[in-house]
Amino acid sequence: MMLCASQFAFAQSGDAASPQSVDPSASGAPQEDIQKVVIVSTGSRGSQRTMIDTPVPVDILGARELTKTGQVSLDKSMQFRVPSFNTVQTPVNDATSLLDPYEIRNMGPSRVLVLINGKRKNASSLIYTQTSPGRGESGSDISAIPADAIKRIEVLRDGASAQYGSDAIAGVVNIILKDNPEGGSVTARAGITHEKDGKMGGLSLNQGVPLGDRGFVNYTLDVSTVGLSNRPGVVNARGEAGDFGASLAQVQAFLAQKPDAGNINGSPKTKAEKALINSRYEIADGTSIYGNAAYVHKKVDSYANYRTPYWRPTDYGLLHKAGTPYVGYVPTFIGTLDDYNATGGIKLDLNGWNTDVSLTYGGNEQKYHVGNSINRGMENAVLAGTSTEHSPTEFNAGGVKFEHFVLNGDISKQITSDVSVYAGTEMRHEKFEVVAGDRASYILGGADSFAGNAPENSFPSSRSNYGVYGGATWDITKQWLIDGTGRYEKYTDFGSAFVWKGSTRFKVSDTVTLRGSASTGFRAPSLAQTFTQKAQYSFVPGSGIQVSGLVNNVSPQAAALQVPKLRAEKSNNITLGLGLKPDSDTSITVDYYNIKVKDRIVLGKEIVPTGDPTQQLDKELAKAGIVSVSFFVNALTSKTEGLDYVLSRKNIPALGGKMTLNLSGNYALKNERDGAVNNPLLIANAGQSVLDETQEALMFTSRPKYKTILGVDLDYKDVNFSLNNTVFGPTRFRNAGMDRNLEVAFKTKTVTDFAMNYNLTPSTTLSFNVNNLFNVTPQWHFKALNSAGQAIIDDKKLDASYGLTPIEIQRNLVTFNGRYSMVTYDGSQFSQLGRTFAASLNYRF
Repeated sequence: MMLCASQFAFAQSGDAASPQSVDPSASGAPQEDIQKVVIVSTGSRGSQRTMIDTPVPVDILGARELTKTGQVSLDKSMQFRVPSFNTVQTPVNDATSLLDPYEIRNMGPSRVLVLINGKRKNASSLIYTQTSPGRGESGSDISAIPADAIKRIEVLRDGASAQYGSDAIAGVVNIILKDNPEGGSVTARAGITHEKDGKMGGLSLNQGVPLGDRGFVNYTLDVSTVGLSNRPGVVNARGEAGDFGASLAQVQAFLAQKPDAGNINGSPKTKAEKALINSRYEIADGTSIYGNAAYVHKKVDSYANYRTPYWRPTDYGLLHKAGTPYVGYVPTFIGTLDDYNATGGIKLDLNGWNTDVSLTYGGNEQKYHVGNSINRGMENAVLAGTSTEHSPTEFNAGGVKFEHFVLNGDISKQITSDVSVYAGTEMRHEKFEVVAGDRASYILGGADSFAGNAPENSFPSSRSNYGVYGGATWDITKQWLIDGTGRYEKYTDFGSAFVWKGSTRFKVSDTVTLRGSASTGFRAPSLAQTFTQKAQYSFVPGSGIQVSGLVNNVSPQAAALQVPKLRAEKSNNITLGLGLKPDSDTSITVDYYNIKVKDRIVLGKEIVPTGDPTQQLDKELAKAGIVSVSFFVNALTSKTEGLDYVLSRKNIPALGGKMTLNLSGNYALKNERDGAVNNPLLIANAGQSVLDETQEALMFTSRPKYKTILGVDLDYKDVNFSLNNTVFGPTRFRNAGMDRNLEVAFKTKTVTDFAMNYNLTPSTTLSFNVNNLFNVTPQWHFKALNSAGQAIIDDKKLDASYGLTPIEIQRNLVTFNGRYSMVTYDGSQFSQLGRTFAASLNYRF
């Protein structure tokens, strides 16, 4: 799936460099372009054109611009450089901690296609099932790519399904790998938060090796570790007593020893080892072979909520020593991730046709381990005399696997001086597997905090698809260009799709360019969305063991509820843009986008019996032995509308040096559901819905209304100073269990980052970062939706049982009695860790 130069700058490593693709960090030279905005056609896969002559904007970030952020991973670096790119970190993590959800234009991680050197990267095997942004979706692990292996990042902010198939509804991230045939660098990194936790250290090596005068091998090795950061709140004793039915004196005695109730929430401990290699060799004039491969092994240690003695009155003597007081326990969650991908291909000239044939293999495997916990159902069975099998305190909870094979063939040719044509094909085979945990992890309710995968829910699944595309680019005049593409795709599991795209650019003058595109798109339901099943088992008196939790879309339980098979999402995209270039040092782009997604797939809320035994829903749940259930369904149509803008002015004389100013941002005009929820008939007849206020807020209002990045760069002699201000706009959320007349509103906040890069010698650079200089953290407040909500806020009467005002009760519901006083389960616009310090030393050879 090669990207053509007319879509991105130079998508395939080994192509000739242009001024826009020079990486200043390779030589220590000052960086002239902090973030380039180019007017590019999304989707032309024909012959190369100059970047100013193509119709849709792409953000291009060089390696130095990414490393200057001082962030620990690529996704976090992009958040502070790309206006419409956002990512969050949830305060309680378990499996979600292995890969934070990210998105472009508020569209979720599964609608962003990630490429490496123009080839499709494998998706993650993890699907987010927690109450967090990205719920019910999965994306590629872009944090798996070592930063020192990256030459540049190209972010296409437009739908591109017609060129690249599924997952490109919101845009494309193309990661271009370093291709220098000689030289290299060693980088040592260290960092810490203002609370003196989250200690970070890393070491990386990048080196290019020439293969004679016809090719190169460029490799990168990287090891890193990030320590635990903990940001718990002070727990409200009266709220605890009310929630757990404990005496206030008992709760107060415990909280006197542990004011945060022993909770550990923030950023988990992470260790990662990464390796990547990129190569190209010209075997004859006009014919070259190329390849790249990457591997990352990541281990993440995180914690569940602390089990206090009034929440879990006993550990059955398994987790504390005899003769010592029982003070509760905190289950641990250790996740390991292996992500790998490799591509090999050949590029050649066949009778004037530029030809590229490649094979890509990639995979992602995750394993879950629960420690310092017990299976309470097993111990209760022993106490009841129905079993002699005691619970272990360590559990293998199973895991998930994903892999794909992708065969690509692409051709293009300049037919005349004004017309180029292109075509190609892709065959892809995907496999997904849920891996069972050990028996004790799932029976009788499973391990306390994270039940393992049961064998009946653990099995492999697979599918294949075939796609073919074709298109042409035509310069009607020197000022007017049009481009059109069509694609047909067929999947073995749900059917076929045909999508198209048309784009155009008109140069009004040398300084003014108008552009626009219209397209249709699709996203195939992932194998994880179709086949993931996570069951919890509990004993119900008179009925025995019953199942609740997530059931897959093809299960008997889903069939009993008349849940239809998943269909592909379909989209309509419109983009209109204006590009201004008053002089060689100034560029301005403004783009309007409108995205409509039909049959959007969501993981719905749990459906429960109505309590009326005559209801068909209750009959079917009872027949299937289900007490509550959630599932994936094509639930709604969404509309997303907004503006992206980027302004850049460079080479400004200032303070004896040269200064660059950058202003970029994204403003969401509309991000909402369009029309009614598409509930299965049996669910609708029972007066229930798969989408509630919490689910809807996760998809729409919990993402920033706007984000603005204002950056100043100053090059003075051997020093570069950088000051960036990122404004995160307001968000709104509706927490589960909270009064329906209220919402949680996160305030607009500005995060300021400072960086200094000093060239100690022509080959050595010392960098220092202070991120979140003013220690800004997320803040929220309750907002009344109506007069009833305002009455709750204004009511100062104390609850008769526990002495709390109505709004204090609501605050306890949102924060789990103060455990998450800074941010709630949905996360927030940015990190809760506060000020961080980072330093690095880079030596080039």
